[in-house]
Amino acid sequence: MTNRYINLILCLFTSLIASAQVADSYYLPQTVQYNAAIPTPRQHLGYQVGEWHVSHDQIVGYMKKLDEVSDRITLVEYGRTYESRPLLLLTITSPQNQQQIDRLKAEHVQLADPARSTGLDVSKMPAVVWMGYTVHGNEPSGNNSALLAAYYLAAAQGPAIDSLLNESIILLDPCINPDGANRFANWVNAHKSQNLVSDPASREFNEVWPNGRTNHYWFDLNRDYLYQQHPESQSRMVKFHEWKPNLLTDHHEMGTNSTFFFQPGVPSRTHPLTPRRNVELTNRFGQFQAEGMQRIGSLFYTQENFDDFYYGKGSTYPDVHGCVGILFEQASSRGHAQEGSNGLLTFPFTIRNQFTAMLSTLRAARAMRVDLLNFQRDHYREANADDVRAYVFGNSNDRVRTWEMVNILRRNQVAVYELNRDETLDGRTYTRGNAYLVPLAQPQHRLIRSMFEKRTTFQDSLFYDISAWSMPHCFNVPYSEARTALTPGAKVEANPFPKGRVISGPVGTDYAYLFAWDSYFAPRAASELMRKGYRLKSASQPFSAQVYSQSQPMRFDYGTVQILANGQDPVQLRNLLATLAERDGVDFYAVSSGMTPDGIDLGSDNFKNMRQPRPLLVVGSGVSNLDAGEVWHLLDTRVNVPLSTVDMAQMSRVNLDRYNVLVLVSGDYNGLPTEKIRQWVQNGGTLVAMTDAVRWASEKGLSTARLKRIPTDTTGTRAYADYERYSGSRVIGGAIFQTRADLTHPLLYGYKTNLLSVFKDNTVFLEKSRDPFATPLYYTPTPLVSGYVASANERLFRDTPAIVVNTLGSGRVIAMADNPNFRAFWYGTNKLFLNALFFGNQIGAFARGSSDEND
Repeated sequence: MTNRYINLILCLFTSLIASAQVADSYYLPQTVQYNAAIPTPRQHLGYQVGEWHVSHDQIVGYMKKLDEVSDRITLVEYGRTYESRPLLLLTITSPQNQQQIDRLKAEHVQLADPARSTGLDVSKMPAVVWMGYTVHGNEPSGNNSALLAAYYLAAAQGPAIDSLLNESIILLDPCINPDGANRFANWVNAHKSQNLVSDPASREFNEVWPNGRTNHYWFDLNRDYLYQQHPESQSRMVKFHEWKPNLLTDHHEMGTNSTFFFQPGVPSRTHPLTPRRNVELTNRFGQFQAEGMQRIGSLFYTQENFDDFYYGKGSTYPDVHGCVGILFEQASSRGHAQEGSNGLLTFPFTIRNQFTAMLSTLRAARAMRVDLLNFQRDHYREANADDVRAYVFGNSNDRVRTWEMVNILRRNQVAVYELNRDETLDGRTYTRGNAYLVPLAQPQHRLIRSMFEKRTTFQDSLFYDISAWSMPHCFNVPYSEARTALTPGAKVEANPFPKGRVISGPVGTDYAYLFAWDSYFAPRAASELMRKGYRLKSASQPFSAQVYSQSQPMRFDYGTVQILANGQDPVQLRNLLATLAERDGVDFYAVSSGMTPDGIDLGSDNFKNMRQPRPLLVVGSGVSNLDAGEVWHLLDTRVNVPLSTVDMAQMSRVNLDRYNVLVLVSGDYNGLPTEKIRQWVQNGGTLVAMTDAVRWASEKGLSTARLKRIPTDTTGTRAYADYERYSGSRVIGGAIFQTRADLTHPLLYGYKTNLLSVFKDNTVFLEKSRDPFATPLYYTPTPLVSGYVASANERLFRDTPAIVVNTLGSGRVIAMADNPNFRAFWYGTNKLFLNALFFGNQIGAFARGSSDEND
């Protein structure tokens, strides 16, 4: 028999195995009976779990059915996604517990309150277990196994399950990211053959850009647990804190050629603020997981690859809340059956592993119930051991960023207080009414420290995710550490949006209105005014003006926007401004004269015409969908600027004259029509290139930015086994650096201090520019603020440009070494990007009466 014939038979046999519909017994333990009144997933769906990828509406339908027929389950819709898909949470416990669920919940959350937890008898309390599935939409073994988990908990019969449900309250979130999961399910189901194809090159296993991993705006929701910028996260974390679970499982997938991972991760990469007891409990859970995987003969590993450092991840966020987070990573079939280095990997096999991990988890939680409850109580009773007693933060020039900081802290159950009086710390004065106090003498002190600290020393140099996320630096809000106790003012029980005002005289007497560019939402107000036909000008020089209600002239800074009232319906304009002031937190000041007591007059050529941004964002294969999504989300949800997104492959056919700004985020742009773009810029367009896109713009001669060559370390010899550690240590996975800003430059309009923290997660290092006016933002000589960076890397960008700007014909090219829109929570540098859109065409337009700024 020839080898070719043998291979053909093997392929046919493999196809038959892969396409066969597995029995319920493949998944479900046969050592128990099942309630026949509870429909199996197969009975409800009309197909076996794993035969097709379940759509979110099918998940919703099945979970509602279980809620209807089982007295063990109650279901709530806790939120909606951007695409208005429901987010569900099932509370699963014994019928007796269901009848007193509110009391049990109220008692359980007392474990997080040191004032009330001492008298609790934990031996009589159920443990609370949270099971979360498929935060990444194209990791489908999670949400598909959730069907089986819910069925098992609803239908299994016998003393063991009765005891489990009496001693546990299980919170099951069947799909954390419905939008991404549905996008992926549609893809793989649409490309499934009746005779399953396992060739990894086949279209079924290779989603098109942006793929189903992310949510509607292409964000990784598994990085949003801490700052909670998306509705899915905000809604889910309300439920998390409503219950404060003892254990949280986070079900993921990884590459096809791997096996199955469960925690603990790499021991040296656990955040130092995570209690040692948490690690010990995680290790105990691992024993149960190993037993479960061995029982079904599945390969697995632990203490490699993954870590527990960044508290914004789903499996790490619990670790700073007296909860144990457990990450599961299953090798992904990325379809229905795919060849891998460990043989044929079928979708049902991946689902069975996730279901088995769930069963092992529940066995462990029951066995460790009292230990988990005691650990949570002890976690919140431990006092702050740091010499920092409180953090004070806030500023008055942009109340919106301070307001959002307070929102985030309160969403994380952190107590925030008003100042009792003005405080001066570190040479800064914080005024009562504009600043806030966060004492560390509260249960969440570990979380607070992680959100405010500047950490620059680490046990390990490798990180699975970012190494720094200090909130005041993310938001560019002044803050200080208080090392003595401060008397707090009133606790913040509500945090209303800081509305703006319209300060004007009698109707018809207003010559013009002025508003500062300081407010975070000033670009949104400006965009709407221009969209409604109002002509706006921005000040390229500071000045003073006499405004209504003030006896002395008021000082206005660079970037102040002027709205000419002459010729406008005064009532209509004032009503519009009142609406924008309330919505956007912007103060509008009326002036009755174009003459100013100091600085430029309102008719000066130093007031530049503003243009309405008409941006185009290049997307598609080769472009970072995460970075692209950040631009889309910012412009669409915060600034209300319509954004066109065009696939790179279509750019040669697009009429660029429709746009005045072209945005390139991190990516490989060798497929772009360079000469077409060059001509467009020369005709007056603004090109904004960020991170890796700077390399392309420089190589094509569009940008004058020159990238530094990263030297290769060729000294001595190194052990082969150390390669991963060495190469990983040279990566900047995400750290915070300090820059010095030119506040007179249009890209820095709205900023008040010349030191600005930026986030860097790349190795784009720029040479100093030959043009002394081309670099509005520079890294300082000692730039590291927080996070890990190899000393060799830090030396490369000390005292070098973070932004380089050049003219090209009548247009501008703005090269940004870093991403100012990182993960939607870097509020402090969003304005850099928005200024590029709103003021980029004004850069370098110094000639009197120059027309190229009026496009």
